[in-house]
Amino acid sequence: MIPVQGFEGQRVAVLGLGRSGLATARALRAGGAVALCWDDGAAARAAAEVEGFEIRDPMAAGAFADVACLVTSPGIAHLYPAPHRAIAAAMALGVPVDNDIGLFFRSLGLGEWDGMEEPPKVVAVTGSNGKSTTSALIAHILTVAGRSVQLAGNIGRGVLDIEPPENGGVVVLELSSYQTDLARALTPDIAVFTNLSPDHLDRHGGMGGYFAAKRRLFAEGGPDRAIVGVDEPEGRYLANQLAEGPGDLRLIRVSAGKLEGIGWDLVARKGWLSEMRKGRQVASIDLRGVAGLPGAHNHQNAACAYGVARALGLSPKEIEAGFHSFEGLPHRSQRVADIGGVSFVNDSKATNVDAAVKALAAFRRIRWICGGLEKEGGMAALAPAAGEVVKAYVIGREAAAFALHLGAVRHEICGDMATAVARAAAEAEPGDTVLLAPAAASFDQYDSFEHRGRDFMEQVAKLT
Repeated sequence: MIPVQGFEGQRVAVLGLGRSGLATARALRAGGAVALCWDDGAAARAAAEVEGFEIRDPMAAGAFADVACLVTSPGIAHLYPAPHRAIAAAMALGVPVDNDIGLFFRSLGLGEWDGMEEPPKVVAVTGSNGKSTTSALIAHILTVAGRSVQLAGNIGRGVLDIEPPENGGVVVLELSSYQTDLARALTPDIAVFTNLSPDHLDRHGGMGGYFAAKRRLFAEGGPDRAIVGVDEPEGRYLANQLAEGPGDLRLIRVSAGKLEGIGWDLVARKGWLSEMRKGRQVASIDLRGVAGLPGAHNHQNAACAYGVARALGLSPKEIEAGFHSFEGLPHRSQRVADIGGVSFVNDSKATNVDAAVKALAAFRRIRWICGGLEKEGGMAALAPAAGEVVKAYVIGREAAAFALHLGAVRHEICGDMATAVARAAAEAEPGDTVLLAPAAASFDQYDSFEHRGRDFMEQVAKLT
């Protein structure tokens, strides 16, 4: 646990008592603060009360009179589409609002690292797609190389629930826009921006607000080294803002295309990862045989992870060894079965159009299971990306409406996962890939993308 510093003897309100909320309350108590807990759900309040925390309704009269700070969970809106009423009340009274990420950076290493030969490092990864794979891959590479590493944030454990890092240790954080948007402290040693595509637009008031939330990771803390995907305009803008000139080696640019520059560049193209410094290639890795990282989108994730590992002093050979032993993450281009020459791949995490487009580019002769709760940002890119799709099998409560976005792609309205898997399997031929890449959120039929992915795997298991 990372005890929260700076609130000893003070009262701190905690709003939202899920995984990160309860961890925050415990860390506040460990640091000498009094946590005043609240959740709109009675069951969550009861669980906190069992642990001895004081329950206080933030909307009760005078609830913020003695409160030094309000700490809110990332899933609770603080600005758009409308702030939670407790957050609005705190802001109206001038009570600072923060989240567990801000408390983590505020509290980490205060006076404890002075005696260490090699102070720990914090790596923070953000972007629209590939954050989880990139973060897990970084942690895996470092582990294989013998480094002490902890993975936390939007993946793994809550940031305040990890152990204080030891001498030479590394903390790898996956950070969503919900987390970076509100944190009052953001000071990673290395920061990664994978890419940007429309997502969570209602939460951020549009694309500009969404990018601004991601950009805070770089603008607020000024990392010593930044790894930035530059294939979108926002990434190029961010890279330009960070670099003092074209040869600034504090910036590592990542691309799936050719880069003309004299700095530090990583290009993942046609299955190869090339490291370029000052216009010269200094290393290359063949990614085509790396089973845990299929497709061009995963090769870009690999490039981002490679950049972090190189910035931390690892050699290309050490990194390559980590690539080959990485098994991938569940629900992300996860090969779950091969039945009669037909591959079944679970990419339930492809919850937006851009992620689905990248998944479609990774396979050939695709039987595509798609559909769900449409997100803002447009669906126009789906049909042009479906060149390898033999047929689409559409699920979701609004399957017929979703199918309209597929254009001339041959499709069948299935409605539910069981029907889609059964129909795709019945029609598939040896060499085909049955791919779940929904291009939509799961909440019309499932609790989460993980729930949806597990249903896909269960239906595939029934085929055997």
